[in-house]
Amino acid sequence: MLRFYCLVGFSIFLIIYYILKADYYVKHGDKYNEYERYSLALNIIHDVKKRGRISTVSYGEEKLPKDGGYVMYANHQGKYDALGIMDSHKEPCSVIMDAGRSKMPLADQVISLVDGVRLDRTDFHKQVKALKQMTEDVKGGRRFIYFPEGGYRHNGNKLQDFLPGAFKVAKNAGVPIVPVALYDSHLPFDYNSYRKVTTQVCFMDPIYYEEYADMSTKEISELVKARIEEKLDELEENRRSNGWNMWVPKYKNC
Repeated sequence: MLRFYCLVGFSIFLIIYYILKADYYVKHGDKYNEYERYSLALNIIHDVKKRGRISTVSYGEEKLPKDGGYVMYANHQGKYDALGIMDSHKEPCSVIMDAGRSKMPLADQVISLVDGVRLDRTDFHKQVKALKQMTEDVKGGRRFIYFPEGGYRHNGNKLQDFLPGAFKVAKNAGVPIVPVALYDSHLPFDYNSYRKVTTQVCFMDPIYYEEYADMSTKEISELVKARIEEKLDELEENRRSNGWNMWVPKYKNC
């Protein structure tokens, strides 16, 4: 959390500026198209990275479907996850996020700029309504980030169980599933440190609807989890072999 406090302390006036500017963009949505709003969201993310001493290396952008909507399913490690993916995804995309967490300063503005889905876990009917709307949006060509683990619990580069229900959106919409492997994405905000850190985002081969149409959501979740786990094992082996980004904190801010 030290990085978060340093980021806020060093950038308080910039944060206020971005909050006011983002709120203006959202209130005057008729004046700013999807690309302009996404561009502002990326500017916010870039400044968070720069002032937070965070670098992100991405791979596989060329594998992303060129046309139509799709859902990116990624492992969940911490507060930086969605920012790292969006920073690496140059075309406008959005994210589904817990309603409570989405109300944090700047996070609230970024979610609003990209028309994100806020999932109210305390109200089942609101959840159903939000997921139905998300399904329709994906059918209409939008792209979303979804974290099927449902949350993060200081799990680092280790996977948790995937929730099969998270894959209903892609299946009901009949769109490609893009597995995304996040590596070291927990480092920026999970530790009491302000050292430079590097995270990795790996976009993997899409799984098209024809490949999973006859599978249950449980089978789909197991397939996606296996592919992400295989990629994380590969990245871990690369670290051992090449010594890439060897700084890994030994203590957590609990």
